[in-house]
Amino acid sequence: MYKIVRFFLFQFDPEKVHYFTAKAINVMLKFPGMKWIWKSMYRVSDTRLEKEVFGIKFKNPVGLAAGFDKNASMFNDLSHCGFGFIEIGTVTPVGQDGNPKPRLFRLKKDSAIINRMGFNNKGLENAIKNLKKRNCATVIGGNIGKNKITPNQSAADDYIATFEALFPYVDYFVVNVSSPNTPNLRALQEKKPLMKILSSLQEINNVKDKRKPILLKIAPDLNNNELDDIIEIVQETKIDGVIASNTTIERTNLNATEKELENIGAGGLSGKPVRDKATEVISYLAEKSNKSFAIIGVGGIHSAQDAIEKFKAGADLIQIYTGFIYEGPGLIKKINKAILAEK
Repeated sequence: MYKIVRFFLFQFDPEKVHYFTAKAINVMLKFPGMKWIWKSMYRVSDTRLEKEVFGIKFKNPVGLAAGFDKNASMFNDLSHCGFGFIEIGTVTPVGQDGNPKPRLFRLKKDSAIINRMGFNNKGLENAIKNLKKRNCATVIGGNIGKNKITPNQSAADDYIATFEALFPYVDYFVVNVSSPNTPNLRALQEKKPLMKILSSLQEINNVKDKRKPILLKIAPDLNNNELDDIIEIVQETKIDGVIASNTTIERTNLNATEKELENIGAGGLSGKPVRDKATEVISYLAEKSNKSFAIIGVGGIHSAQDAIEKFKAGADLIQIYTGFIYEGPGLIKKINKAILAEK
């Protein structure tokens, strides 16, 4: 059924389809009984799926990655798809338009997406307004970033402002310094600026009545020496974990032609082509750190087997995004059933 829906949707501009689908789901779930139908179709309820990670109990370990619900406007509806957790954002202090359109592209032959969205979102105040309407029990994470016009030397101020304001409304935080679509953002993955940002957030976090988990989202393009630095930074700052990984800037082993890629231009690649690279990063972090912190695995999960591979590599939880678009909400149920079959 979803393949028929996807065929129709894939005939149109990806960004327009995203917002059309969000509206359609919202309208559909208003019909009597529809929420129950969706839950029965997509949700797997089994206590064996429950998992406690960084002090939070998840009903199941399958989450939705940041970028899908940038403005925290869809999470209540998406909770009926059976996710164990949903990450909103990336949220910046001030709303911004992001990069010029078109900025979202499908590579159908590769089951992939290239995006150069550029942290487009309506800003902190809008996200809080929407989070105040939360009526679901699903765990909600807040992915935070800096505004494009904020220089890197002042980046910590943006992260602190968003962290403080969102604190009452989300269950955990993700520091995003790994998007390739904001100029010079990835430079913040270097040890000195990253230590400054994470240490500043931890200082604030640790004086709260009840601290909340902080994770770092990293790029899949880091070499082993850079990953060693990440491990050291996580251990020194005592943040709770790492999300591995964001999109890649590499364009190797694709079915898309050089001409197609040239026409698309710059952006982060997600989907099946990043699967193995993300798994390698997870495995390296888990082994080299002796599993001293939590890892959320994301990248190229389009099947239950892809998910199991991430868990076996060392992921405690997983997230899907591009796989959700290509395979539909049924993927969540398939993954959870496969997890149960492994037990």
